[in-house]
Amino acid sequence: MDGGVKQHKMTNMAMRCKRKFYPPKLPTTSIVIVFHNEAWTTLLRTVWSVINRSPRTLLKEIILVDDASERDYLGKKLENYVATLPVKTFVLRTEKRSGLIRARLLGAKHVAGEVITFLDAHCECTEGWLEPLLARIVQNRRTVVCPIIDVISDETFEYVTASDQTWGGFNWKLNFRWYRVPQREMERRNNDRTAPLRTPTMAGGLFSIDKKYFYEIGSYDEGMDIWGGENLEMSFRIWQCGGILEIIPCSHVGHVFRDKSPYTFPGGVAKIVLHNAARVAEVWLDEWRDFYYAMSTGARKASAGDVSERKDLRTRLKCKSFRWYLENIYPESLMPLDYYYLGEIRNSETQTCLDTMGRKYGEKIGVSYCHGLGGNQVFAYTKRQQIMSDDLCLDASNANGPVNMVRCHNMGGNQEWVYDSDDKTIKHVNTGNCLQRSTRDDPTTPLLKPCDYSKGQKWLMQTKFKWQAAH
Repeated sequence: MDGGVKQHKMTNMAMRCKRKFYPPKLPTTSIVIVFHNEAWTTLLRTVWSVINRSPRTLLKEIILVDDASERDYLGKKLENYVATLPVKTFVLRTEKRSGLIRARLLGAKHVAGEVITFLDAHCECTEGWLEPLLARIVQNRRTVVCPIIDVISDETFEYVTASDQTWGGFNWKLNFRWYRVPQREMERRNNDRTAPLRTPTMAGGLFSIDKKYFYEIGSYDEGMDIWGGENLEMSFRIWQCGGILEIIPCSHVGHVFRDKSPYTFPGGVAKIVLHNAARVAEVWLDEWRDFYYAMSTGARKASAGDVSERKDLRTRLKCKSFRWYLENIYPESLMPLDYYYLGEIRNSETQTCLDTMGRKYGEKIGVSYCHGLGGNQVFAYTKRQQIMSDDLCLDASNANGPVNMVRCHNMGGNQEWVYDSDDKTIKHVNTGNCLQRSTRDDPTTPLLKPCDYSKGQKWLMQTKFKWQAAH
């Protein structure tokens, strides 16, 4: 898009937001900010932007939760400094490294406002950021709201406005991802880009929630450690248990996105993230947890721990199924609603398996020896006639191939395949040709050739695996 046109659209959007009217009586909010060894300047940039850009009548307090920082300046110096601020601000400290989840729960216990607003410690709030969030909660206290998260460069600290055309999703590995807002949701909003956007998931760092509702719906899963997965867990829980999750386009908060986490994770990053994700899968995903466990051996070895209390919560709140979530909230999800197979796809002649080979979007699908470990060799054959691995689908744009891995678009066409369970062929619908084993000249790349029903064109699709988590 031309820079001038883009700037005009941004300006027009801002003007429309400024013309919005909000209820005269909005609830007060407490801002909870967790930090661990945060830089002095970024932490204070967050705090001062809250103070300077929030109506004083709505800002009850700012609660800083220190998760066992080791920097001297975050000790008594910080306490003395915040005591001079024009808004009530105080510091709580964890006794030992607790992680984001438990530190936020500590902060939430001390909240005096009617609404809890969680922010990361490296943010900048913009003018008018708060009123649009609180206004939605006034209309429905079961609504959990997030701002548009703009980008602050981790090198120059330049502020860059983010797109309002993306929403939160997730992949088979239960990683949060941003995806383009579908036309369905644009039409629901009458193509009004300032209207609240119903998002399937949230990033989790920045959001507001009614304080009483926060506890009614189960706050955070206290069985999770440090950080990771809590945003998806809360997103699924909100939707499946009767709430609403929205991004508010007229609210903007900048966030410093780092290339890698500067923090240490007791026990190791992978162990903690896999443990948290396993809890999400076991409690909320029903049979779709197979997709998560199929993607890595590490996921199947991770322990979810005791999830009985969270399952009891789901029962007590009369929460809906994950199928309901996929049908009604996220029909665009890349976890297919209905599928025939989930597992490896093995060539009858070579006894090699289709393999993504760790290749990127737009690159050719590969084949490799069948290792039986899942991951790159896990594919789903769906009732939409896709052959997909995570968010990538087999795609062929002409009769002679190549067969590439392209982002699934759920519209058939180049991504539509028919598997004949009798003759074991995988036929590309658009071209009528069949997927064939690789050649000696290129042993890692399968081909698309006219169907001759030879052994090299026969593929065995394994039935759905029932992957098991460790307990």
